[in-house]
Amino acid sequence: MSTHPDLHLLVGGEKLDASGRDTLDVLDPATGEAIAALPKATGDDLDRALDSAVRGFREWRRTGADKREAILRKGAQNIRDRAGEIAQALTREQGKPVPEATGETLYSAMLLEFYAGECKRLYGRTLVRPEGSRVEVQQHPVGPVAGFAAWNFPSLNVMRKIGGPLAAGCSVIVKPSEETPAAGLMIAQALLDAGVPGDVLQVVFGVPDEVSRHLLASPVIRKVTFTGSTAVGKHLSKLAAEDLKVTTMELGGHGPVLVFRDADIDTALDTMAANKFRNAGQVCVSPTRFLVEEDVFEKFRDGFVERAEAIKVGNGFEKGVQMGPMANDRGPDGLAAKIGDAKDMGAKLLTGGERIGNQGYFHAPTVLSEVPTDAEIMNEEPFGPVALINPMAGEDAMIEEANRLPYGLAAYAWTNDPARRRRLAAEVEAGMLAINTGGVSAVDAPFGGVQWSGHGMEDGAEGVAACMVTKTVHEG
Repeated sequence: MSTHPDLHLLVGGEKLDASGRDTLDVLDPATGEAIAALPKATGDDLDRALDSAVRGFREWRRTGADKREAILRKGAQNIRDRAGEIAQALTREQGKPVPEATGETLYSAMLLEFYAGECKRLYGRTLVRPEGSRVEVQQHPVGPVAGFAAWNFPSLNVMRKIGGPLAAGCSVIVKPSEETPAAGLMIAQALLDAGVPGDVLQVVFGVPDEVSRHLLASPVIRKVTFTGSTAVGKHLSKLAAEDLKVTTMELGGHGPVLVFRDADIDTALDTMAANKFRNAGQVCVSPTRFLVEEDVFEKFRDGFVERAEAIKVGNGFEKGVQMGPMANDRGPDGLAAKIGDAKDMGAKLLTGGERIGNQGYFHAPTVLSEVPTDAEIMNEEPFGPVALINPMAGEDAMIEEANRLPYGLAAYAWTNDPARRRRLAAEVEAGMLAINTGGVSAVDAPFGGVQWSGHGMEDGAEGVAACMVTKTVHEG
């Protein structure tokens, strides 16, 4: 515990440690052992944070765009300078290999740099009117924001919760996951050290439902932004609806991958196998349902198994490890139930399917094929290192299966037919579609989903616009 970063709350610019507070154990997923004690916020702490957010909003919204931009850019540089330290803490708590943790942290800095530039791109517009009258459309920050971040990307998810609001001129109370608190705290501290006032950016922890209910019950909070499961997103949306708070929900997915006979199969395999097992499959945009045209099904299936079996699994601190443990014990247990159900229904287990070792939460890269559509794993996001590969008759059937579920976050397609690419772009129901690439995220591009995968966008100009409200001013 002595080598792990200090864990605390950040309320009104003050660090509140575990003294006199109930705590939660933070576990190392590679061993299952406790590595730190995390203090839980009391009701009084949360009330103090809300009062501070009011003061912070008044100050920050009046801070000039040039100054806000300079502070956010300094915060980004602080994150870059501390990326190694942040990555070490992230890997210890979440399990992903250190190079992945470092890349995530640097991407967080890149996103903040983009948001810094957006401070001076918050445009309104003036409408054409006869001489003597004027209509101006203005954009204003929505108000104090409550952000709730998931554990799978402890740096990036927190940045997505705070970067847009800070660029827009809002104050933020963010709750990183209690399972992976250190990286989010360190991201926040980098911004405070850069000059963000303590009342403007605060960090709290506790029992998630208790914290969210307390914050959302307050009229102080005007926007809620959340990354996590669809079930929790629906719950938070209901709470937010009581006060008509603005919401951004980045929820679960079940990413379809459409592979056509005219695709470059080897490139598709190399790209999508790496994507599938990144972060042990614990990625909301993870490719999961591989829908492969019958003519190339066997080649793709066998190539995917070969690549899955070559993945080096181990402690994220070990050199050469490509996939670390799952982040908590719910992961392997949940996969075991879903894989067992699929096998019982006739799916073929081609590789993996089991936990690795008797310490920590390691799970083998897994491939199932010919999985019945009514198997649980074909309908509920597995959120782990398992790929489902099924043969499909052709384009119409593939699109129908891709759109069968109510989730619509990320989808992928591999084809060299230009006309088909246009059809897929029009017909596949998803917030993001990657064609002949595995990337669906860029700092200047909106990130989000449709239907049960949520609403609203993060990243890009849309990530700031989501934290603004529109006012139309008519002058006679």
